[in-house]
Parts: sequence; structure tokens; C-alpha cells
Amino acid sequence: MGRRSMPAAALMRGGAAAASLPLGAQAQAAPSAAGIERFTLTVLGTTDLHNNVFNWDYFKNAPYADYRGNNVGIAQAATLIKAIRAERGAANTLTIDAGDTIQGTPLAYYFAKISPASDSVKHPMALAMNAVGYDAVALGNHEFNYGVPLLRTWEKQLDFPLLGANVRAAGSRQRAFTPYILKRVNTGNGWVTVGIVGLVTPGCALWDRDNVQGQLEFNGIVEEARTVVPQMRADGAEVVIVSSHSGATSGSSYGDALPFPENASTQLAEDVPGIDAILVGHAHVEIPERFVTNKVTGKQVLLTEPLKWGMRVSVMNLELAKDQGHWTVASARSHLLDVKTAEADPDVVNAVQAGHDATIKYVNTVIGTSTAALSTATACWEDCAAIDAINFVQARTIKSELAGGPDAGLPVLSIAAAFSRAVDVSAGPLTIRDLAGLYIFDNTLLSIKVTGAQVKEYLEWSARYFKPVTGTAVAAADLTNAVTDTAPNGTPDYNYDVIYGLDAPFDYEIDVARPTGERIVGLDYGGRPLRMDQEFALAINNYRQSGGGNFPAVTTAPVLSNSQQEIRQRIIDYVVDTGTLDVSLFSQRNWRLVVNGQALTVTP
Repeated sequence: MGRRSMPAAALMRGGAAAASLPLGAQAQAAPSAAGIERFTLTVLGTTDLHNNVFNWDYFKNAPYADYRGNNVGIAQAATLIKAIRAERGAANTLTIDAGDTIQGTPLAYYFAKISPASDSVKHPMALAMNAVGYDAVALGNHEFNYGVPLLRTWEKQLDFPLLGANVRAAGSRQRAFTPYILKRVNTGNGWVTVGIVGLVTPGCALWDRDNVQGQLEFNGIVEEARTVVPQMRADGAEVVIVSSHSGATSGSSYGDALPFPENASTQLAEDVPGIDAILVGHAHVEIPERFVTNKVTGKQVLLTEPLKWGMRVSVMNLELAKDQGHWTVASARSHLLDVKTAEADPDVVNAVQAGHDATIKYVNTVIGTSTAALSTATACWEDCAAIDAINFVQARTIKSELAGGPDAGLPVLSIAAAFSRAVDVSAGPLTIRDLAGLYIFDNTLLSIKVTGAQVKEYLEWSARYFKPVTGTAVAAADLTNAVTDTAPNGTPDYNYDVIYGLDAPFDYEIDVARPTGERIVGLDYGGRPLRMDQEFALAINNYRQSGGGNFPAVTTAPVLSNSQQEIRQRIIDYVVDTGTLDVSLFSQRNWRLVVNGQALTVTP
């Protein structure tokens, strides 16, 4: 070992004596011609692993494949990480992650709900990351999806710190997680102290309100960094690396619902002096290397983001210079490694294989049948049975929950979106993985009271997803995922909601030739024009109701029911109870796209 890490408070207590370790590095600091010592520090980074360990698609029961030829998983990323360590010296190399780690695949669900991680059951992402040998991981917003107790269990199982400087215990100024650590790296001719701090998007307070309210509070990223970065420097950090679960392109999916922005990594680099490099997460984009100028110091701050799911590994090369006894970053570069170039690391495979096998067995359990095929290939531009199935189960569940109560007479509507265009369920036997693939997120179901006017406003907001079109035929790429003020990278598919009526048909058209805010036409309920004052119970997921996507009215609408049951499990339970997903019961053709009143033809 040529480095040592301690939580910040412990290092302050231990002082310089904490660094008395053997060298172990392959490269030593070298003097320049001017007598200034030089040292190369390598920082490796992953982000948004979303519990992808193996290159495996649990929904398709086959190796992961996409049209770009990507592979996924920490097992293959580990091989690249270990190769860089072998090449450059483990003592000269730090490995960090920028969050969203324990949610996202059936493997995650299995160890959260079916066989929950505990003192006797190890979480797969603890086993995998310990096998890799990370130095630190930052919190992501999805870490809170299964509740704080599971998160704390995972944290205890890690061999390294879980960082979250801007998360505090509710009602106090006490930080709820380790804010940062200081790593003492042996240069071969002394030591350099590297500070690593973790920051998470404050949207957690909205998206997982039911899991964190009364327990945790989230400060803004820039606001917290203005305090914590000087504190790190005062504690001895000569190099400061931020692991930031917050995108590099400014904007907030929740608009102004919070006083702090969702995506603040660029602003962080611009506004807070003392930062040398930022590992970016949350946005699921690929940034090999980007430099942002700090407005205070004029210093160039390095940003890099390694896509998602373990598809890439960021390699940051920090060239350090020591002058008059103090190390600084003289220059920095970064690039990305593609995990498809590597085989799976056997240590990671061996650590997680049993959990992987148990998950495969679970998701392939047959629980019923479907009377027709369900596909989402065209769900973003035409009404389809797959989304109707979600809406039907959601609405039916809410109808049952409200029965016998004061709101039992309200007609029920439901919202849903196509989370993936890759759902392709054949008619016939239905497995858990078929239904899990239909609803890939762990959202829970609740209902709110809305008026006809609010429903129309909701649909107008949803219709911002479409780019303006003037002809009656268009390619999907020229129609969907419009850039908006709250979606600077393009509106994601999961933020295009359709509305479904359970008690009576809910029909409408979206005229994409019209300006946003004026696109919903022919809005009927039960065959008659929708009354703006009519009241409905709206089945909605917790992400949307808590502000995800910044849809109007829903965050302040009265909540009628909130069982906090996962929608995916509701769908599975429905099929178990009925034995059949009968498309004739729920499939409707209630909405369509038009251009100046004429039907729009869309080609994939």
C-alpha cells in the first residue's frame, strides 16, 4: 500500500502520523529541470452503475446488447480499473464512483425486497465494489429508493466511505454521511494529501420524499461546496476531487420546486474555488474531457462523466508539481475506457455469482398468461396496449383503495409513460421478468384529486415532449425528445405521459403543428367535451407526484390515497390474482397525434 485514507475528522485527530505507511508505488516523484518535483496521480471513476454487475439483461434473459454495441457492468469495468493500477502503480491510483449504485436492475430489487440485504445477507454492490477496491463512492438520488434502512445496511457493508457532504439529519446541522475523506498518497519522496468529497443532487428531497421526509435534508451542491471545500483545504488537502451526482448541463427537471438546481456540476466548477477535478454523474452522458474556468481564480477545472451502467471508466491524469513544500495540480487530462474491450473480472464474478443466479431464477418464474403481445416500440407516438396495461392496473388499484370512502364516487384517471422502447412481451406465458420489464422503475402508486382544467394543463405540459411538425409524415427522431427549458438535453421518454380513463373513455388529440401550451384538442370524457370543473382521482407515481418532470398542479393537489406499494408489484399481483393479462379488457385507442387536424404518420 502506498496510500492511506481516513474520514476527515479522524485524520484531523491523527495528524501527519496517519501517513506512516510503506511506499509500494511504481513511479516516484521526479524533479524537473527547475528543481520542482513532479508526480502523476491517476483517478479512475465510474458512475450510475445502477446495480449492473454482469453484462446481462434480466428482462431479456440474455447478455446485454444495444444498437451501439455497449457492454455494461462493474465486472468488466473492474478489469480495466485493475489493469490501470497494474500499469501505473496501485499507490498512484485512486478509484471513486459518483453514485446511483443500489437501484436499477432486478438484481437490485431482489436484494431490496425478496431477500433484503442484512447482517447475514450481503448486498451485491457491496460485494462487487469491495472486490474492485474503491476508495470512496458518493451518494446518488436513487440510493434512497428503497428507504434509509437498506441504504445504511449497504453503507455498513462497504470497505470504503459513502460520501454525502450536503445531506444532513433533519432539523439539525449534523451531517448524516461522511462528507469527505483525505487520502495520503506516497509520491516516493514524501506525501501528497488528496481530498475526495461527495455531493448529491438535492432533488432527492422531492423524488424520495416519503423515504427521507423527517429524516434527511439536502442542501444545494454549490452552497455546500462553498463551505466544505475550504474546510478540506484547511484540513490539509492539496488536491481536491469532487464526486458529484449532478449533471454538467444546467437545468432542473423539477423547475423551481426547490431553491437549488438539480444539475449543478458546471456551476460548481465555475463558482467554487479550490476544486481541481469533478467526476460527474446523474445525467447518463459521455464526457471524456471538459474544462470549466473558475470565475474566481481563472483556474481550469477538469470535468468527466463515464456514461452509465459501467459502460465506461473515466481516467483522470493529474500532473502535480511541488514547489516550496506544497503540491498543486499543474495540469490535468482525462479520457474514457470502453468496458466492452475487457473480460469480466473473476473476483467480482465470484463475489456476486450466487446472487445473480438467484435473481435469474426469480425473474423467470411464470405467473400467468397474456392474451396478446405487448410492445413499446412505438409507444412514444401512438396509443399502445403495453402502456394501457400499466394504466389499467394503476386505475383499478386506486378504484379499489378509494372504495367505501368519501372519494369513492370520483371517476378514476391514470398516467403512465413508456420507460423503454424495448419492451417486447410475447402472447402466452408471463414471467416476473416480463412484467418487470414493462415497468422498470421502483415507483410507488398514489392518487390525487384533480380538476378537468388541471388535467388539460397536465397534458399540455406532457406534449412539450414533441418537436413542432408541419407535414403529415415524420421520422420519430424528428418528432420526439424535444429540448425545453427544463430538459436541455432533450425531454426523456419517461417524461411523456399519457392519460387513461377507467370508468369512461378519455379521448384527446395532440396537434404537434400548434405551439406548446395549445396542442391538446378534442378533449372528451365519456364521449362529451371535458368539463373544466369536473373532479377526478388521478393514479400517479411517486416520482411524478413529488415533482419529477415539473408537471403542473400535482405536487400541491390533495392526496387521496398513498399505499406506498410499488407499481411493478401491483402489476405482478394483478396477474397472479387473475391468471391472465387480457388485452381486450383494457386496450383502448384514446389518443393520437395530428398535424392541423390530419393524422400524423411516424416512421421509427
